[in-house]
Amino acid sequence: MVRSEAGVGLLSEATVRTLAGAQITAPSELLAFDFDDTAAPAPQGFERLAESALLRRSDLDAVGDELLSWGLQLGSGMTVRANDVPLRAGTVVVLGLGFGLVRLPIPCRVTEVIDEPHRRGFVYATLPGHPECGVERFLVERRGDDVWVHIDALSRPGWLLSRIGAPVMRWAQRWMTRRYLRALAR
Repeated sequence: MVRSEAGVGLLSEATVRTLAGAQITAPSELLAFDFDDTAAPAPQGFERLAESALLRRSDLDAVGDELLSWGLQLGSGMTVRANDVPLRAGTVVVLGLGFGLVRLPIPCRVTEVIDEPHRRGFVYATLPGHPECGVERFLVERRGDDVWVHIDALSRPGWLLSRIGAPVMRWAQRWMTRRYLRALAR
């Protein structure tokens, strides 16, 4: 079933079938990576990006619901077209980054949903057409009275152009991560 909420566009059934059947471009070792091990090095050929922010809000359930409804991506200025809201394991999404009608399509598939008493979040992996190859985890977590947001990514350039422009792509990834953090920190 295709469902949507405010701000999230629906993917066509044909696009959902194509993306659901597409091979994830990230190697399987990334899908099993333990992001909670902060000392774990990135697998060879991949860079690790890990950022966290303390949120002003303390309602983990509300922040978790927002996260699982693509609120972080929407709040950072991306367009979101998905087949499920709230997301679930297997949800496919095409994020859009750019200005006006000029948007870079960024296809991903949700590989894991985290729903624990003190933590909520998800992991998605890149699909063909994504400028990067890798996985990214978005997590909100209660620590005492505080709620934190964590963003962790393992990636390498996925296109020839992104390999050539790797320093610019790394800068863009850090810039986007800061936008993600601000989206929930408001």
